[in-house]
Amino acid sequence: MKNKYIVCSRISEAKFREILILFCIDIEAQKVSEITGVSRPTINKMFDKIRELIAEECEKDSSLRKDEIELDESYFGAKRVRGKKGRGAKGKIPVFGRLKREGKVYLKL
Repeated sequence: MKNKYIVCSRISEAKFREILILFCIDIEAQKVSEITGVSRPTINKMFDKIRELIAEECEKDSSLRKDEIELDESYFGAKRVRGKKGRGAKGKIPVFGRLKREGKVYLKL
């Protein structure tokens, strides 16, 4: 089994992509382990490594911190129920965006 994402791994590329997708949609490590059939300690190591790589990429792009940036937030999900007060954010997914003009768009779910 060759994996271009992780050297010397016994996990296939397809399985790794599945784990990465589950990581991105914020599924707990225990659930990912159950869904994929990969052991919990292995999932924890993979999640930690993914977080490290994300942090390294953020550090590399330090230009984002030097310039002026725009921040915004929104909620996605079911429509507001009439009669309820407040934002109606219960059950909705918060999305935070960060934008540098003439540059890259960064998104955090």
